[in-house]
Amino acid sequence: MTSDFAATFAALKPVLGKYEKRLFVKSDSPSEYTMLTKSASPFPQHKGEPLYFGGVRLGKGYVSFYLMALYMCPEMQKNISPALKKRMQGKTCFNFKTQPEPELMANLKRLTADAVKLWGEKKWL
Repeated sequence: MTSDFAATFAALKPVLGKYEKRLFVKSDSPSEYTMLTKSASPFPQHKGEPLYFGGVRLGKGYVSFYLMALYMCPEMQKNISPALKKRMQGKTCFNFKTQPEPELMANLKRLTADAVKLWGEKKWL
């Protein structure tokens, strides 16, 4: 099962990795890939720290894909396909036990691209 998780992690990581030039890679290990904004947060409660953009985490029971824009820009929720919605845990996380089907990968890629575009327009990147 762990090797399936490793393959799932490896399949999900490039969805975020595509944006390494626009974002800051905080963590890049075999079990965690975390990306932050390069600029300071515009929100006072973050005290000038970068915003968490997203990540991929290999856990004990599944591999999780996080996309903070789904929480901060709720209008993006309408772009989540019903099939991907079934994988959703909370407001920003999708869990996978195996590599996502092509339809789910395509939806994750679109959501991530939309998030980068939207956050860029808001000057959060």
